[in-house]
Amino acid sequence: MATPSGARQATTRPQVLTGARVVLPSGTVPDGQVTIDGTKIATEATQGPAQVIDVRNHWLVPGFVDLHNHGGGGASFSGTAEDVHKAIHAHRRHGTTTLVASTVTDDMDVLVRQAGLLSELVEQGDLAGIHFEGPFISPCRKGAHSEALLRDPDPAEVRKLIDAARGRARMVTLATELPGGIDSVRLLAEHGVIAAVGHTDATYEQTVEAIEAGATVATHLFNAMPPLGHRAPGPIAALLEDERVTVELINDGVHLHPAALELAFHRAGAGRVAFITDAMDAAGIGDGRYMLGPLEVEVSEGVARLVEGGSIAGSTLTLDRAFKRAVTVDRLPVEDVVAALSANPARLLGMDDRVGSLEPGKDADLVLLDEDLDVKGVMRQGVWVVDPRLG
Repeated sequence: MATPSGARQATTRPQVLTGARVVLPSGTVPDGQVTIDGTKIATEATQGPAQVIDVRNHWLVPGFVDLHNHGGGGASFSGTAEDVHKAIHAHRRHGTTTLVASTVTDDMDVLVRQAGLLSELVEQGDLAGIHFEGPFISPCRKGAHSEALLRDPDPAEVRKLIDAARGRARMVTLATELPGGIDSVRLLAEHGVIAAVGHTDATYEQTVEAIEAGATVATHLFNAMPPLGHRAPGPIAALLEDERVTVELINDGVHLHPAALELAFHRAGAGRVAFITDAMDAAGIGDGRYMLGPLEVEVSEGVARLVEGGSIAGSTLTLDRAFKRAVTVDRLPVEDVVAALSANPARLLGMDDRVGSLEPGKDADLVLLDEDLDVKGVMRQGVWVVDPRLG
């Protein structure tokens, strides 16, 4: 398996992390213990000597799972294999141990080529899959996508992209009200690919139709869709009310007012929320000029906007910041935040038998946070990406 630069080799003897507040599916254990044996979480009983690491006064949570991410560390998932590895490692250092690479609207030939490159990295285990955000989205709600490159979701074109991904496509965002939208949702469902409603100008009724056809995700709910109205509730109400739908939220303090986030948690419940980054190249880097697909972006004070038109262009968010904000600003229970960052997206991806919680037999993916909820350690498959013993 290819390993992004900066990762260390797994230890040859078991590691026992003791004394932390460990967040488990059943709740938080105040003075807990997690045993790592090779690449997996083990039971407390291990054969032979173990390395004991005292992590008192820390939180120990599952590695984060990001469904929607365009890049970071100064690199994009629309770039070369080297760029992709750079972006992966940038987010791993912030606790994201499972990551779906998102593309942005471009020429179909470009997207097909990129799907081939990304699928190889999925096969190597570096990525969890591919998310196509565009080009099948509404020009009315295009956000940071090139309008000239948008197209209707013709099922044949959608099939072309998922075929190019060689079985590694995880999700496609669609404006399902466009011609071919509902048929494309059915196509995706038949092929085991998540159909996500987003960058849409759909009505409430059209969104209900899409959900009935098989759509199961709301792409960055509230953003790039009509606002909630009392006479025309639009897609937001339909997506929040249906138990089959997982809603993505970008919790960076820019994309959502705290009241909107509270509404989503209250209506959908903690089991149907997935925090995402929607990150672009600047995540983990800082202000400056960047490219998002074919469009130029200016990042100022951490907010990314298109140079032409000023639309918000993704985020500079990392999931550790989303975690900290959710607990300290939004005052959500840590257990609900862990579900939104790990368990819920893992379940949606069909990977919850391997990742998303700290349970024996699952991958040793975990994040160690101090009392201020800042990252002090990150482990992926038994390898310290950020080693708390070296901090």
